[in-house]
Amino acid sequence: METRAKRRAPTSDKVQPKTTTTGAVSTKRAKVSSAENTASKQDATTTGPTKTKASKITATTTAKGNSKTEKSTKQPPSAEELTDCDGTRIRVWLMKSEPDTFSIDDLINSKDSTSHWDGVRNHEAKNLMKNSMKVGDQVLFYHSNTKTPGIVAMATIAREAYPDHTAFDPKSDYYDQKSSKDDPRWFMVDVKYVRKLKRIITLKELQQYKNMKLSGMKLLNRGRLSVQPVSDSEMSFIMSLEQEDEP
Repeated sequence: METRAKRRAPTSDKVQPKTTTTGAVSTKRAKVSSAENTASKQDATTTGPTKTKASKITATTTAKGNSKTEKSTKQPPSAEELTDCDGTRIRVWLMKSEPDTFSIDDLINSKDSTSHWDGVRNHEAKNLMKNSMKVGDQVLFYHSNTKTPGIVAMATIAREAYPDHTAFDPKSDYYDQKSSKDDPRWFMVDVKYVRKLKRIITLKELQQYKNMKLSGMKLLNRGRLSVQPVSDSEMSFIMSLEQEDEP
């Protein structure tokens, strides 16, 4: 099932405190889904018990016929390490939002057409926002969990990662008692509207190119993640689709 962001989270998607909090209300904007959370746990099971999805790299050296194994933990890639096949720095992100909770029109109508992207509770998505997103990076604004999911607009990163305040609020659906202002666990960025696309580039249309131009696109291979890098070549191809008639 298609995952999404910026929505009211179901019970399985929330961070559950040890004590019961009454009077909880949902956040105005939330950007994580239970499917994404489940996918993160499944990936973590595959790669090991590390919560930040750090991968273990095993290097084997041979000396006098004996092999020695060294293990090291690789940190999430920096912005400079996220590259396309031709080595260029990735400056495009796909970010998902459920239109019935926070649509592209809601972003347009926000003050200065800018909004913080709060409520992310998936470590992989959080690490991309915290470690790799830079001011000026482009954003493909994607409507998910709707009749016609797809890319609807362009936006840009207006402010780099800072602590997500919803994690500190006991009344929030995204409250995390392990997160504090002194030691925050979750982060958000500010996103600013740029323009609507001439037409929606639908998920169905993108899937037609899964084995061709978009064979490596995260949306088509790891669709549940709500924040995803998009390579320069993928971005160029998607922009070319915008100029074509709707299939």
